[in-house]
Amino acid sequence: MQKRLVSLDVLRGLDIFFLVVLYPVVSSIEYANNELFSYLIPFFLHSDWNGFSFWDIVMPLFMFMSGVTIPYSLGKYREKSATYHIYLRLIRRVILLWIIGMMIQGNLLGFDPNLIFIYTNVLQAIAVGYFISSLLYLNVSVKSQICVAVILLLAYWGIMEFVTINGYGGGDYTPQRNLSEYVDRVVLGRFRDCARVIDGKVVFLPSYTYTWILSSLNFVVTILSGLFAGEILRSTMSNRRKLWLMFGMGIAWSVVGWILNMVHPVNKHIWTSSFTLVSSGYCMLLMWLFYYWIDCCGHKKFLVLFMVYGMNSITAYVLTEIPNVTKRLTIISNALFHPIEPYVGEYYQVIIAGSNVFIIYLVLYFMYKKKIYLRL
Repeated sequence: MQKRLVSLDVLRGLDIFFLVVLYPVVSSIEYANNELFSYLIPFFLHSDWNGFSFWDIVMPLFMFMSGVTIPYSLGKYREKSATYHIYLRLIRRVILLWIIGMMIQGNLLGFDPNLIFIYTNVLQAIAVGYFISSLLYLNVSVKSQICVAVILLLAYWGIMEFVTINGYGGGDYTPQRNLSEYVDRVVLGRFRDCARVIDGKVVFLPSYTYTWILSSLNFVVTILSGLFAGEILRSTMSNRRKLWLMFGMGIAWSVVGWILNMVHPVNKHIWTSSFTLVSSGYCMLLMWLFYYWIDCCGHKKFLVLFMVYGMNSITAYVLTEIPNVTKRLTIISNALFHPIEPYVGEYYQVIIAGSNVFIIYLVLYFMYKKKIYLRL
C-alpha cells in the first residue's frame, strides 16, 4: 500500500492557511489604521503587473499540488489501463470544480443573470490543467508529457510575441493591449469577470487584467510540473536521488524563467511562460524542502494545524470564499462580539475576521478528527 505523503498535506495546508486565515485577518488590519501592522499588507498583495511578489506563489502552489496528487490517485489505473469509468470521474471533477468556482465568485448563488461569469477562478484553472494532465498521465509516457509541456510554453510565448490581431499582441505585454486580453474579451465577452452590458454594448473593467483562455496553455504546464514531482516522489528511486532531482529541477526552472523574463516578462496576470517556469521552480523547491524535512527527516510534530487545512483544502477554500457563507459567519461573529465593539474601536473588524476563520477551523478540525475528507 502506498505510504501517505505527509509533506504534501502539510505544504497544501500551509498554502491554504495563508489564503483562508492570514489573508482575511491581515486584510482587516487596514480598517484598524495601525502602522505597527500595516507593513504586513504588502506581503499579501499580487504584483501590480510584471514581476513576482510573495503572494504570487499562492495560486501556482495550489495548482502544483493538484498535479502532485495525480500519480497517487491515478497510478493504479495507468498500471492496469484506464477504463471509461476513470474518464467519467475526471469529467465529473471538472464539472464540480467549475461550478464551485462560479459559486465562489458569487455569481451563481446570487441568482442574478447579469452577474454570471464563466471562467474566473483558480478552481476552474485547476479543472482545465488537471483534466488535460490526467489524460496525458494515463495515456502517454513521461517523455511525451515533458514534450507537451515544452510545446505549450513555446506556443504561448510564440502566440503572444508574434501574433497581432486588431492592434493587440505582437509582443505587446501591456495590460490593455496584450493578446491574451484580446482573446478573453472575444471568447468570453459579457461573461468575462467584471464585464457589464451598458446601452447594449459590452464594457470591460479596465482594472481587471487577469486572463484565462490563452493562459490555460500554461495552467496545464503548472499542473504538469506538479505531476512530474508526483512521479518522482511515487517512484522507487532512493530518497537521496529524489531530493537531488527535485532540487535540480526547481533551480533550473527558476533560472530559465528569470532568464526568459528579459524577453518575455514574468507576469501572473496573464500567466506568461516565464511566470510558469519561475513559479513552478519555486513550488518544486518548496516540495523538495517539505519532503526532506517531514518525510525524510521525520519532523512531524506540531503540524496538526496545517494537516487540518491540508486534508480538507477544498472545503476550507469554499467555506472562506463563498460570499453567502462569509456573510452568515459575520452575522454569528457580530452576535458574539457586538458588546465589546465600543471598547475595541477600530480593531473590531480584525476581531470579526479572526472569529470567522476560527469558526471555519472548528468545522475543519471536527472533520479531521472524524476522518471526514471531502473529495471531488
